Formats: sequence, C-alpha cells, structure tokens
Amino acid sequence: MTHKYTFLLLRAARHIFRHPRHRLCVLNRRAFSVQPQQIYSSKAPLFSNSTSFRHAASFTSGQSSLSMRSHACGELRSSHVGEEVTLCGWVQYLRQDLFVILRDFSGLVQVLIPQDESKHELKNAFCRLSVESVIMVKGRVRLRPAGQENKNMSTGEIEVCAESIEVLNTCRKLPFEIKDFVKKSEALRMQYRYLDLRSSQMQYNLRLRSQLVMKMREYLCNLHGFADVETPTLFKRTPGGAKEFVVPSGEAGKFYCLPQSPQQFKQLLMVAGLDRYFQLARCYRDEGSKPDRQPEFTQVDIEMSFVEQAGIRALIEGLLQYSWPEDKQPLSIPFPCMTYKEAMRDYGVDKPDTRFGMKLVDVTETFQDTQIEFIREAIIQPGGCVQAICVSEGAKHLKGKDVELLQQTAKTQFNQEVSSVLVRADGSWKSPLGRLMSDTARQHLLQTTHANTGDLLLIAAGAQERVHPLLGKLRLQSAEMLEGYGMAVREPSIFRFLWVVDFPLFLPKDDDPGQLESAHHPFTAPVPEDTHLLYTQPSKVRGQHYDLVLNGCEIGGGSIRIHNSSQQLYVLENILKEDPSLLSHLLEALDSGAPPHGGIALGLDRLVSIIVGAPSIRDVIAFPKSFKGYDIMSHAPDFLSEEELKPYHISVVWPSVDSREDKQP
Repeated sequence: MTHKYTFLLLRAARHIFRHPRHRLCVLNRRAFSVQPQQIYSSKAPLFSNSTSFRHAASFTSGQSSLSMRSHACGELRSSHVGEEVTLCGWVQYLRQDLFVILRDFSGLVQVLIPQDESKHELKNAFCRLSVESVIMVKGRVRLRPAGQENKNMSTGEIEVCAESIEVLNTCRKLPFEIKDFVKKSEALRMQYRYLDLRSSQMQYNLRLRSQLVMKMREYLCNLHGFADVETPTLFKRTPGGAKEFVVPSGEAGKFYCLPQSPQQFKQLLMVAGLDRYFQLARCYRDEGSKPDRQPEFTQVDIEMSFVEQAGIRALIEGLLQYSWPEDKQPLSIPFPCMTYKEAMRDYGVDKPDTRFGMKLVDVTETFQDTQIEFIREAIIQPGGCVQAICVSEGAKHLKGKDVELLQQTAKTQFNQEVSSVLVRADGSWKSPLGRLMSDTARQHLLQTTHANTGDLLLIAAGAQERVHPLLGKLRLQSAEMLEGYGMAVREPSIFRFLWVVDFPLFLPKDDDPGQLESAHHPFTAPVPEDTHLLYTQPSKVRGQHYDLVLNGCEIGGGSIRIHNSSQQLYVLENILKEDPSLLSHLLEALDSGAPPHGGIALGLDRLVSIIVGAPSIRDVIAFPKSFKGYDIMSHAPDFLSEEELKPYHISVVWPSVDSREDKQP
C-alpha cells in the first residue's frame, strides 16, 4: 500500500509542476505574513479580502517560484509582451505622475500609470507613493512607443501598464537615497547597512559571491570527492600567530578562544582518515580592520592526504578556473610560479603585482668605482648593493612634490635615503647625482635600467634586506601616483595569478632578532633537501609553503605539513621555544599514524573584492565591521553589567572616561 500511495503522490506532484508559468494557482493567504494596506484596481481586486488569493508565480523553480510575484522586475523582455504579470518591489522613482520605476533584486522596470479618468483612484494611489515604498503591481507588458526605448535599462524595450496596485508598506524619509550615483560615507553605509545592501552594486557583489561558492562546492565535492566538514568555533589558545578573541566560560579562570583558522582540526581530520576535507570556515583575529582585513572573515579551507605541493596547486588552479565568473576574462592555467627570492629580487615584495613592470634592477656595477661617499659605504658592507627602479614616464607626469613624498616614505618607513634622477626630454638629468657621476657611468646606468627620456629613476643603496622592501614599496606608490594623473598602469580588468614558493621556514623576531618565529605557522614542513639544516642552521631552512597572489594581493596560502610527531615537537620546543603541552593533542595524533598531508586556505572575502573591483573587502561582506572593528549598526561590542558578568567570574577594571570616548567607533 505504501508504494501505491507514493506513486499517486508523485503523479500528483508531476501534474502540478506541469502548470505553465502564466497559470494562476489559488493558495491560502495565511501562508504569507504580509498584510496589504491599500488595494486599488481598474478591474477586479488584485487579491480578494477572502482567505485565499491568486498566486502569481507557478510551482516551477526559478527566482519567482513560491512567491507572490509572477516575474522579477529585471527579467521582463520583449518576449513577455502581452503577458499579464505581477511584480513586487520598491519604488525607485516616481516621474511626473506618468510612470513609476519599480526595483527589486534583479533590476528596474517602468510601470505606466493609467491616465484615464475612469481609473483616477488607481492613478491617485500611485501619485501618493513615497520613494522606497514596497508595492505589488499587476499589469500587462507592452512595448514602449517608438523612440522611447531606454538602452541603459535591461528592460528598456518594454513597460508594464498597471491594472492594480497594493501598497505593502510605506517608507519613512531615509538618511540617503538608494541610488548608485549618490555618494555616502562608509560610516553612514555601515550604520544603515540594510539600506546600503539595496544598491545594485552590493546586490551584484553578494550574488556573485554566492555563485562563486556554489561552483566551488560542486568542484570540490562532485568532481574531486571532498567532504564538507564543520569544525568547532570555541577552541583554545594557539601558540604564536595573531591576537585571538577570548570567550569566557562558566568555569572560573577558564576561557575559550575563537580560532584564527581550523588549522589543527583539519590536520586531525587527515589523521582520522577523512582524506579530503574542505569548509567555508569563519575565522577570527583580534587585529582591528584594514582595507583587506576584518576581525571575522571567511576562508575556503582545504586539506588533503597523500599529496605534494604540485597536487595542491593544480587543485586550486582547477577550482578557480571552474568557479570563475562568466562575465570576467577566462583564466588560463597553470599559473606562473616564482620563488620567494625571485619575488624579493625583482619586485621587493613577496606578493608581487605582475600587471606592470618597473622591476628592481641591480646597478651595483655602475657605482663600483664611485666617489659618492654614501653609496661607496653601502657597497663595502656585507650584502651591500645599489638597486634602482625605472618609473616609466615618471619625469613627465610626476611633480616635484610627488618625488619628495616618495623620498619621505623611504625616510619615515625605512630610515633610508633615496636618490632620484629625472631624465628630461633633451636627455639631460635633473638629479644631485648628475654632477657626481662620469658620462660613462651615467650612460651605463641608463642602459642597465632601460631608462628613456621622460622616465624617473629611484636609486637606493644598502643591505639587500633593507633596499628590496624599500623599492618594492616605492614601486607600488609610484604606480598609484601615476594612476592619479590618469595613466593606466594597473588594468583592473586583468587578473594576474602567481604562485610564490620556497619561503624561509623561520624569520627573526622583530622585537628579538636572536629568536626565530615561524614565517607562516609552526606546522609547515621543511623542504626535504633542507631537513638536515633544521637541527644545525634553522634560519637557512626553506619551508614547503606556497602563497597564491592575485594582482599584488595574497589571496591564499598553504603548505605541506609536518606529519612526524618528533619533528613537530623539536620545532616547537627547540626552535620556537613554545610550550608543547598546548599542542599535546596534535602531537599525540601525529604519533598515531598520521599520513603525509597538506592544504591551503583561500581568503574568500579578498578574492571576491578583487574580482568585483571593490576597494575594500567590506564591500563584499553583508554585515562587516568598521575600520576599528565595530558594528556601527547594532553598536557592538557593548558593555555588560556586573550582574551579567558574575556567572563568568569576571570583574572589569573600567577605563577613564577620556579613554573610553577615544575608543568610540
């Protein structure tokens, strides 16, 4: 009997789904929480006052399925001419009592207000509308009169002749207009985020993000057998790394920490034999906000067993190519790859923007016999060199104040002097170095740097580890300045991916150069041929780490992990001087038959922001924190009373009034 009833239900369901899109289905009005306020119609009422109404959408799938509307505003085209449609949305414009521009998530459509005297009630209902009121309109689609088409609207060929309107909700006077051309401060956008999200750009950003994630899931799960596994949000303090958010527990003196990443859990899943794991992981770092950082962010977290670097890189290249938005330039794989040393040598940074040139050039040979004192002193030092960058057309476009600003950056951020050479149109130099160099040396410098008339040379002398980052910074700053004068240096529609590999496994600590810290995290395995140096010269060990760079931004980083317990213990205890008891669970797991494994994490927020050309990752997050890490809309974080803190055994030492005011968002 059960099979018989199942068969009958399936037949009934198939019959329902065969209903064409324009057919109306009767549903119970109580299924919807929205109650109409005003209904005006030139025909029969759009909805009766009984307990049922005609549902405008069919039971098919799509963006208007199971909805009060039959179509989305932005999907109407000339192919819909003659159809009766039901639209729901917000009033974008009310123009001269002639028509209304209606908006929803999909776009805009023009709704024609009837002008017949017999329909004056319907016309009056439209004319009384305020901008951003929520309405439901029923009408018939027709072509716009010849010459009145709007090519700037996707629905610009048609308009809807209104037959009835229901005002679902009115709108108060808003703090800003919901129009893309209206400029708003970021603070105002954050305060009224639910209004800011109505803009077409924010709608596009969030929907592109959603589509990207969906395709990533398809690729990982359906094509490569990954399992989507959630890991805990409440964890414990992790040695090293960024500052963590602390969460009180009900037990006196004991606290959770929010994870900076699921790093340990995904390694434990490999020990557990899961083989291939991923998740869209929420991560937390108490570092405040920067244009490309948030205290809470999302990463596409991936881990694999029995894999090498090449396998991880090929997986990510395929993932990005598969999920890449169709309206963007297609990706070609494999991505180029360079070592950390090559990146620092040529670009002065470990995440080079390869969309433009202006590479660092070693000009030490040019100054080998120089009598310029500060350059000669720099060369004779261990590791001393002279490096230069050629800013194409820099002498032509940059002003004196711009060059001074570049030199000030070098002085304040790097405590280093930078010399400039402006090559004039006639080939002469504007530079203090000009009179101190021979004609031969000057010609050699121009040839080595490939400088032409109108170019600007920036020259720095000193130790490589100081000069490279300095010129790397000035290279980017110069490109930004040139773009400010209208030059196309970094084309935003071009996407240049790059792998950077062979990073140092350890770096000297900033506050204690004699002590080493992990360049990335303490679980990265050394390059096999450098393993012996781990026990003798750890500062010379390269790690099996790889970064993925897009247009000069790091969008992902990963590594092959240490899967040997004794090696992991040695790194923690002898090199990093960390308490291994904090990671006893991981060390025990690695000693329980851990397979070789590795992984990567892609910064989803940063990736999407680059794809859509947003200046900040806040523009691709629905409800981000402000620059200082506050939620301006809900006023979080907030104070708790002593009574509320009592169960957590916490007593607050309140700051002074002045310092409390300083911390306001």
